[in-house]
Amino acid sequence: MTPPEHAKFIVERRLPGSPAHAFRFWAEPDLKRIWTGCHADWEELENRFAFSPGAIESVRWRMPDGQEFAVRIHYFEILAAQRIVYAYDMALGGRCISVSLVTVEFVPAGGETLMRFTEQAAFLDGSASAARIAGTHEGFDRLVLLMAEANNA
Repeated sequence: MTPPEHAKFIVERRLPGSPAHAFRFWAEPDLKRIWTGCHADWEELENRFAFSPGAIESVRWRMPDGQEFAVRIHYFEILAAQRIVYAYDMALGGRCISVSLVTVEFVPAGGETLMRFTEQAAFLDGSASAARIAGTHEGFDRLVLLMAEANNA
């Protein structure tokens, strides 16, 4: 057994539009699926969207090598256009590889929104923390592009 690695990281993005507009991209399943979908070659097996306090959301995929990858999200607090607090775990092949606590804040910034994402994570048994953190940044880059496209449509 490898000792867990603990990390805290903060990702900030300036998002086009108001906090209410930015919040939609977390709260509406079709919008959220676009920017959180990062592996086009993975087959989605299950997607249970449940965005409300106390709810548990889950997504499962089959990777090209046949392994299953799963994410479960438990929402604790949702304040529309202000804050989201949730915990989530990731499993690979049925084995938990990480557990995290996340706070997402939406702060008005002129005609934009400063989104501040703070994650406290335990990466278990040698799971790749650097790759996960990089993937979080990439997801938020997709969110910025999606919101910019929505504003120009």
